[in-house]
Amino acid sequence: METKVSLKAKHIRRLMISLPILAASAILMQPGAALAAYPDKPIKLLIGFPPGGSTDLIGRLVGERLYRALGQPVVIENQGGANGMVAANAVAAATPDGYTLLLTSMGMTTNPYLYAKSRHPLKDFTSISLLANVPNVIVVNPKLPVHNLDELLGLARSSKAPLTSATTGQAAPGHMATELLQRAANVKFSFVPYKGSGPALNDVMAGYVDMSLPTVVAALPAIRSGKVRAIAVTGNARSSLLPDVPTLSESGLKNLGGSSGWYGLVGPAKMPKEIVERLSQAVVKIMNDSEVRERFKLNGADPVGSNSDEMAAFVAQDFRRWGELVKAANIKGEAP
Repeated sequence: METKVSLKAKHIRRLMISLPILAASAILMQPGAALAAYPDKPIKLLIGFPPGGSTDLIGRLVGERLYRALGQPVVIENQGGANGMVAANAVAAATPDGYTLLLTSMGMTTNPYLYAKSRHPLKDFTSISLLANVPNVIVVNPKLPVHNLDELLGLARSSKAPLTSATTGQAAPGHMATELLQRAANVKFSFVPYKGSGPALNDVMAGYVDMSLPTVVAALPAIRSGKVRAIAVTGNARSSLLPDVPTLSESGLKNLGGSSGWYGLVGPAKMPKEIVERLSQAVVKIMNDSEVRERFKLNGADPVGSNSDEMAAFVAQDFRRWGELVKAANIKGEAP
């Protein structure tokens, strides 16, 4: 009898000890507790291009500021290749716990139409924040007798042969913007492909090609030196680097306001909402910092800093727009 009582007492004591542990475990399993603990280890930020370019510089700036905001190191991993798809596919396949992120760009919404192995921008990723828009600028050789968009389009329509336009790859932002331009204005350009904006601009300056649509930051030295003439910029607002150059919308093509490249922060699909909000709020604060904004502008990017829902809506619109253009223009992907 005493043995049974003793055993019963032991069971009660064990139960009393276990209850607080179980309660604590239940609390830790709540979403709020997960949010409070995040992040408790380093975060990986993947960049789909090699070190040294504008995308890499933007990614490292964002990573540095996220470290300050979240208190955990942000480890930059450059996984270049396949037009950004190597890094994008790695992030899409990662655990959606907020510890593997991607600095993405416009290729996220064009690649799926061009490459079979590209991931879907809405189904395979979680939007966190749209960081910035990256405008392109129409530049022409100074000897071309045009000073604004009306004159350029007038010359394109009256010329016996199409004006030539230097592009930097299939479905690159400049190529897509030029495709939109010729369709909206009912003109025809002859595309001349180049390996990069440097060689393309060199041939515009030399007069071998009539025009090009590089990023503002790539074209800025040539514009300031007078070696090319700026006609109009893409995007919804004038570039802070070229405040005297009108947008395409201001120049009469109202439906081309949003035809810019961009940078954004995403993670794998199905990330916890609380972690997405934590990251999004941190990025919004980062993008409101005057020093960060100035550094973005110096790299030719106009700061935005949106929340997750705003970025998701933007990506959906961009994905639809470029899909329609790729099909209408029969644009094919190059070997990645």
